[in-house]
This record gives sequence, structure tokens and C-alpha cells, in this order.
Amino acid sequence: MRGSVLMLAALGLFAMLDTNSKLLSQGYPVEQVVLVRHLVLLALLLGLRALRPGVGGALGTAHPALHLLRATGMLGSALGFFLALRQIPLAEGYLVYFTAPFMTLGLARLVLGERLPGSVWLWCGVGFLGVLVAMAPGLRAGGSLLAYGYALLGTFCYAMVMTINRRLRHEAGVARLILWSSLPGALVLAPFAVAGWVPPAGPDWLFLALNGVLAGGGTICLALAFRRASAAQLAPLEFSALLWAVLADLAIWGVLPAPMTLAGAAIVVLGCVMSQRAHRAHG
Repeated sequence: MRGSVLMLAALGLFAMLDTNSKLLSQGYPVEQVVLVRHLVLLALLLGLRALRPGVGGALGTAHPALHLLRATGMLGSALGFFLALRQIPLAEGYLVYFTAPFMTLGLARLVLGERLPGSVWLWCGVGFLGVLVAMAPGLRAGGSLLAYGYALLGTFCYAMVMTINRRLRHEAGVARLILWSSLPGALVLAPFAVAGWVPPAGPDWLFLALNGVLAGGGTICLALAFRRASAAQLAPLEFSALLWAVLADLAIWGVLPAPMTLAGAAIVVLGCVMSQRAHRAHG
């Protein structure tokens, strides 16, 4: 139960992170918001290690190139979802995100050489069909195809991160993951953020800093969840993120998913569940 509770907590924190980012996206450039997130994460990590040396595990790595590639994926994921959620509801962005398992399977085939049966690819196709069904109402209402493209880019980058995580699974510790993702991201974003800096109003500093706290809390809960339960046990819980998104859309923006969007969500969930089942049966 601890693994499941931690997984649900992680998903809740990430949903709050995305909600906060969507609110900030209306007044601040993406480079500034994500830079502050990285700086807060680094400050929290270094502050905790100053109080309790060694907390979170080692900082060094035997695979710096993989960690830098992972940092690139995390940066692409953050930028992609930020730009997407600026224009589309959270729930629709999350439906695109739910295709990440399909992309992870594809990357596992290309990068890790894993062979998968045709049934897995069939159900992946069903899942992507569900995304197209879910997108239809938004596009008919004048929604931006570019926004869905950003969400797809963010999802692909997230799938890349998950694939690299599998290659780095023997390097335990949250501290290494935070340092090697936040420091390169901050260095890359700093010049762009400074060039387009928007001075935050008083309370907005709190919301900008909150992004880092939520990202750090979600990352830690996720890492602890996978220590206490298997991926097969935790994977179905990911779909609870859609509930968080629908509630946030309704409570803050007064938006409810269209029936076609809900139908698309059902197809995506079916495709995810069946593809994972076919994958486990094969392996």
C-alpha cells in the first residue's frame, strides 16, 4: 500500500505543478518559469544536504552522457507541456501524455533492441486513435493544432526520459537525478530567461518558487513509490492523473471535457492497458 499511496501523492503533486504552470503561463515566459523551477530544486537539494550530509545518495555518476541526455529530455518535456497547456485544457494535455507508454515501447525497440509482438503495436495504434478522437472537439472549436504538437513533443521527451531511466536503473538515489537534470537545464535556460525576464509581482514569486517545491516533492514520491512496488502495480494508477486534471479544469477555468474527449480518453486507457498486458504476456 505504501507504494500505491506514494504514487498517488506523486501524481497529485505533478497535477498541482501543471496547474500552477498553466496559471503562470499567462503572464511569464516559459524560460523564466522553468529556470526558477530548476533553481529552487537545486537550492532545496543543496540546503537539505547541508543540514543532513549525503541525503538523497551520491551526486557523481559513471554515465554523465546518459544523464545529460536525460536532462535534455526533461527540459524538452517541461517546455513542451508548458507551451501546450497555455492553450489547451489540462485534461486534453494529459490524454496526449498517456501515449508515453506507447512511445516508450517504441524507443525500447529502437534503443534497447527489445522485440515486441504485433499485438502490442496494434494496441498502441488504438491508443493514438483515442487521442485523435479526444482532440476532435477542441480542433472543431478552433483549438490550436500546434498546442497538441507541443504536448506530443513533451510526451516524446518524457518517454525518452523513461527509456534512459531504465538504462540508469542501477544508479540509485534522488540527489543525482535532481542535480544532473536541474543544473544543465538551468545553465541552458539562464541566458534566454534573463533576456525575456518579466519582473514578478509580489505573490507571483511564491507561485514561481512553488513550481520547484512541487516538482521536487513529486520526483521524490515517484522514486520512493518505485522502490516499494513494481511498475506493473503502479502503472494503472497513472490514469488517476486525468481525474486531477478534470477537477482542476472545472474548478479554476470552468471547463468540462466534451463527450468526444471522454470517449477518446476511454480508448486511450484501453489501448494502454491492453498493450501493457500484451507486453507482459510476451516477456
